[in-house]
Amino acid sequence: MTADSAPDIILIGGGIAGISAGARLAPHARVLVLEAEEALGHHASGRSAALYEPRYGAPAVVELSLASEDYFRSVPGILSPRGLLLVGREDQRAAFDADLEGMHFEPIPVERALELVPVLNSDVVRMAGHASHAEDIDTDLLLQGFAREIRANGGRIVTRARVERIERTAKGWRVLWPGGEAEAPLLVNAAGAWVDGVARMAGVRPLGFQPYRRSMARIPAPGGLDVSGWPMIFGPGEDWYAKPDAGALIVSPAEEHPMDPHDAWADDMVLAEGLARYEEFVTAPVTRVISNWAGLRTFAPDRVLVIGRDPREPSFFWLAGQGGYGFQSSGGASRLAADLILGRPPELRPELVAALSPGRFG
Repeated sequence: MTADSAPDIILIGGGIAGISAGARLAPHARVLVLEAEEALGHHASGRSAALYEPRYGAPAVVELSLASEDYFRSVPGILSPRGLLLVGREDQRAAFDADLEGMHFEPIPVERALELVPVLNSDVVRMAGHASHAEDIDTDLLLQGFAREIRANGGRIVTRARVERIERTAKGWRVLWPGGEAEAPLLVNAAGAWVDGVARMAGVRPLGFQPYRRSMARIPAPGGLDVSGWPMIFGPGEDWYAKPDAGALIVSPAEEHPMDPHDAWADDMVLAEGLARYEEFVTAPVTRVISNWAGLRTFAPDRVLVIGRDPREPSFFWLAGQGGYGFQSSGGASRLAADLILGRPPELRPELVAALSPGRFG
């Protein structure tokens, strides 16, 4: 697609949802992706814990994540071994047992957990579980690979294109941003925390999405140890987690605080509380924080992704509510979005397609 040719599809949002769907559509249609920020994946996508844990989430989310695996394995370097370690105190047994079953952990002796993460405090950790099926996702490789596919097929990606107005036209939708405008028959709403705002701008009924803040801190590797081979560590009920990252650890209080859509930042008190929960389980105190940040995880009311044409306005397509599952579900979600938009029979089960449809909200 040249700069002057009209697109068939406008996708609003340059996070993993919009870019992956754009890549699937670009071989078959003229695609235009609009991203408000200077770089792709600036908000939730760029602040992800970057883990493929397909057993994480509601049943429909799990099925969608499992359906993404074949795509990830088809691209060398996207996935690499990590593993998950669940640790708990004796008084956390109920939450521990629920996580053990729900996320397919295998119970292991505490001694084995200390071999995996030698800074664990054996006076506190009374039970442990391990899952080998969790893997790291190279999120930049995935995101940039999708972007290259869009461009290679003639699609356009425009950054610093914050949408200011959306107009209904005889041909479909006219979208205006500073310094530009475009018109297309189909509009895909992949705007992350801003999806309901985009819907209102287009005169489409919002579905009630809620963004929640999640904070992160990067801390030095405990005791100067090599943490590269450690698994990601969870507290029961996901009340904190820690993950090796570039020679350091990222630690999160795993909070879910409802927020309005904005460029999120970490709350110092919440971060301190999360670091304290982490410190309780280890023998090495946190002496400094290298950096901190936060992202918004946006959920539909039932915490399941929304993928499909709006039941009242079929030329308006929802690709929203990724929550904390955007990267790990992107292979299956983008394929489903492309199937529905291009009129192909979806590869996913009809029951799952219905569970993801915006039509479920009436």
